[in-house]
Amino acid sequence: MSNIIRLIIACLILGASVTLCVFGFWWWGVLVFLIGGVALLTFFFNENMIVAQWYLRKEKKDKAEEFLLKITDYEKQLYRSQHGYYNLLIGLIESRKAPLKSEKYFKKALSLGMTMSHNTALAKLSLAGICMAKRDKREAQRYLSEAAKDDKNKLLADQIKMMKGQMAQMDKQQVVRGGYRQF
Repeated sequence: MSNIIRLIIACLILGASVTLCVFGFWWWGVLVFLIGGVALLTFFFNENMIVAQWYLRKEKKDKAEEFLLKITDYEKQLYRSQHGYYNLLIGLIESRKAPLKSEKYFKKALSLGMTMSHNTALAKLSLAGICMAKRDKREAQRYLSEAAKDDKNKLLADQIKMMKGQMAQMDKQQVVRGGYRQF
């Protein structure tokens, strides 16, 4: 459902609650007002994204993907500030299937912007991991330092420390090219 339609429905429901209160049906007016408030909240927070986030926390990526696929045109169905979060969630789901294909979603999420700094740090940390998989150490270090700056509440401090340790191990690893194993 389009965001404009959600807003119109919420305004109609809130108007009906005011009308009920004016005519003396206070309890019905309060009940309809609460329903209108929930309808207004779906304008700012899409229910499919909330359920998808919940399933991602429960490690059920198939269910999360199912709810995210219900959003067919995110530019019309989501509030402008949610566009970055939508791409972040799609990127997190894609990173579990094909990590290198999720890079475009994380970059788009960063370009669209997100209001919470720890989500920006998560996107940059994921991009650092992708750069490490591509063996691009300079980009990985840049994303990792930006993620450390954005993680103001130290929610991702352990993951950042672990990535720095893995990056140090990258220098020690020697890639042996050829068809034979060396024992």
